[in-house]
Amino acid sequence: MSQHALTRTIAAASLLLLAACGGTDHAEADVRFAQQMVPHHAQAVEMADQALDTSRDADVRRLAEEIRAAQDPEIETMTGWLEEWGEDVPDTSGGMAGMGDMSEMDGMMTDAEMQRLDTTTGAEFDRLWLRLMVEHHQGAIEMARAEQADGTYDAAVDLAKDVERTQQAEIAEMEELLGQG
Repeated sequence: MSQHALTRTIAAASLLLLAACGGTDHAEADVRFAQQMVPHHAQAVEMADQALDTSRDADVRRLAEEIRAAQDPEIETMTGWLEEWGEDVPDTSGGMAGMGDMSEMDGMMTDAEMQRLDTTTGAEFDRLWLRLMVEHHQGAIEMARAEQADGTYDAAVDLAKDVERTQQAEIAEMEELLGQG
């Protein structure tokens, strides 16, 4: 094989590899989605941990486990994209306490709401947690829809579709548990 043919083969293989990984073409919408969803998911994981520590309701605990299991890997995935793109990665290492009040973001709980979760117990905790998580999920769905409308990075758009589908199903279940379904 000639040097030119070898170079073309390597270049073609590299392009296929990039395409399989979702490519590197991304838009500002993709960056915004990842930068907003990372702390949003981190707060959901923190709320799930609160439910696992406090709730005695089997359904609430199962939902919390499912939320944690789904969103922890998604945080890692989106963090990887941001690093690959050379973009700022939100710091979630110290929990939400180190991030300040991010309640302006769709569905984010205020510091006061998070504190209230910390100080509530029993059935009151379960109702509050479910109500707040419904609001939280609704915010994530709004961000996911914006990504689907404006994003260009296939893997991010696919994740946004999955977030919307999964969190809509969880909202329906939480509303049923709240007696609103």
